[in-house]
Amino acid sequence: MSKVVVTGASGKAGRAVVRALLEHDHDVLAIDVVPPAESSAPSLLADLTDYGQAVECLAGRDAVVHLAAIPASEIRTEETTFRTNMLSTYNVFEAARLLGLPRVVWASSETILGLPFEREQPAYAPIDEEHPAYPESSYALSKLLSEELGRQLQRWTGAPYVALRFSNIMEPHDYEDFPSYWDDPSLRRWNLWGYVDARDVAESCRLALDSDVGAEHFIVAAADTVMNRPSRELMAEVYPSVPYQPTSGDFDTLLSIDKARKLLGFEPRWSWRDHIGG
Repeated sequence: MSKVVVTGASGKAGRAVVRALLEHDHDVLAIDVVPPAESSAPSLLADLTDYGQAVECLAGRDAVVHLAAIPASEIRTEETTFRTNMLSTYNVFEAARLLGLPRVVWASSETILGLPFEREQPAYAPIDEEHPAYPESSYALSKLLSEELGRQLQRWTGAPYVALRFSNIMEPHDYEDFPSYWDDPSLRRWNLWGYVDARDVAESCRLALDSDVGAEHFIVAAADTVMNRPSRELMAEVYPSVPYQPTSGDFDTLLSIDKARKLLGFEPRWSWRDHIGG
């Protein structure tokens, strides 16, 4: 059993991560600025933009899964999103360094890769971790700079700072909306029709806590797309000029998870196809 802090524990990803860690016998402390809807783990209300509070939250713990953030653009102003996400992440990372935590796992984002692909088209598909970074919002920029901060602190401490670039996180009830995308592939072109189930997000965090890696970053997505049409057809229709390397499955994700499979042992278990017909 290890003592793990989960920040952003009241959010969609946070709730799933807390449940998964408890199921695997971790001692979990849930941190958020709003009370948790579930009381499965001890919780604290804290504002991680305050460094002192961040240190207090991490003291006496073995690891942190840092999910707290303004979770997307256009929820707050661009300035507020950048300032909040950068400062809270800096405080958590620096508190982990100060306290000597041996592991940090945290939520980066697929948006680093250029989403919503309006100014720049994808360089190729499926996209992998070697794809150029094209941050198009203060949210994406905050995640990219936080990855660099993680690399710096990993160099200084030797402790892993594992960045998980989550795709669009879904819960089972969200799958009811998927058929509304199928007639018009442009509706979900903005992230190459990607998504990831919150339960697979939780599993990726759990695996990252046990992984033997440094300051690595990983795309974390479902094994398939949100669409009921083959991926090769989607690329031919919507991104005909983008180099595309066909994969073995008709509906394979266009956000490559090969690196997470190889280094973390991550294999998505959940798909919208388990819930609704395609």
